[in-house]
Amino acid sequence: MTQSTQTTEAVAPTHMRAPVPVQTRSERFTSTDVSEFPAVTGREPMWKYTPVARIQELTTGDLDGSPYVYDVTSAKGVSTLWVGREDSRIGRAGTPEDRASANAWTAFEQALLVSISADLSGDHREVTVSRSGLGSAPRAAHTVVEVAEGATATLILQNTGAAHLTENVEFLLGKDADLTVVSLQEWDDDALHVAAHFARLAEGARLKHVAITLGGGVVRLNPSAHLAGARSDAELLGAYFADATQHLEQQVYVYHDGPETRSRVTYKGALQGEGARTVWIGDVLIGPKAVGTDTYEQNRNLVLTDGARADSVPNLEIETGDIVGAGHASATGRFDDEQLFYLQSRGIPEEEARRLVVRGFLAEIVQQIGSPALQERLQAKIEAELETTSVTAASTEAAH
Repeated sequence: MTQSTQTTEAVAPTHMRAPVPVQTRSERFTSTDVSEFPAVTGREPMWKYTPVARIQELTTGDLDGSPYVYDVTSAKGVSTLWVGREDSRIGRAGTPEDRASANAWTAFEQALLVSISADLSGDHREVTVSRSGLGSAPRAAHTVVEVAEGATATLILQNTGAAHLTENVEFLLGKDADLTVVSLQEWDDDALHVAAHFARLAEGARLKHVAITLGGGVVRLNPSAHLAGARSDAELLGAYFADATQHLEQQVYVYHDGPETRSRVTYKGALQGEGARTVWIGDVLIGPKAVGTDTYEQNRNLVLTDGARADSVPNLEIETGDIVGAGHASATGRFDDEQLFYLQSRGIPEEEARRLVVRGFLAEIVQQIGSPALQERLQAKIEAELETTSVTAASTEAAH
């Protein structure tokens, strides 16, 4: 299956034409064919923050697109199976905007289909799909999550072990469906992971997408939500903790297309160690038909030590004047001195006080997952991260 969309006037293949300035996020070139994208140089707007040399094998090299081994917990009304590239559900949620995503799309042989049917019993369903030990060979993958009309569930996508992976994940939410998806990146320290998540929401559908990244050498996870149906609702949350030499990146895109739609984007990250780097880019587009839109996005970063850097770039585009509200905020800095003073005045040693501040800072995201057992495990993981390096105050207010 090959799809391409081009809204500029150029008609020649991408690698043969001069760059055309893109004014709106929705005008970006998209294609499922990797050959239609030029080589990645790192000078492109979507790649300028990324260490492209470290992930070159995922953008230019041959990829193993064969099915892999995965584990899944059983849940009523939830099934998984491999489907061929010709399956009509593939490509309904979105199309690649960059070469790494297109390379994965070109290379995958079969897609993993996760089907979630409606459950009239009203019981809450939680299912976990786990991958580990994908190996160090460059690999491609494709996943489609289909949520039936009126269905409600929590889906945990758990990633551990070794990986050199580029992939696309699609979420198709039917009318009034309600899905919480938690994407956990707990890879080995030298793992490479580049992922594009596409979600399409029908009328009245609700999506809570939570991205937790606590491991990996380079992890670039770009979630996008297309609020196509009226009164659809998307909440995109993220928490990340970068250690020395780690690069953790997320480029979020919310497209308000239908009327009376709502979105909230909240990402929070902590950084410690020489060369720790995080990148957050948040794009929100309110289309001309999206009257009554209510949206807000924010990113907060806590720089714990010298030598760490956080980049935060919120963007908001509005193409209709009839909205409820729209806004964005971004902040990157060191510890709150007043919080530390308060804790120390209660007899808590400075080092422990700093750990408490970081734990509480990230807990705002973790506690919204809705799975007590998973939340407890992630809090313990964050605590272990804090134990690896002495948490001392950064000497600068922010690093950009």
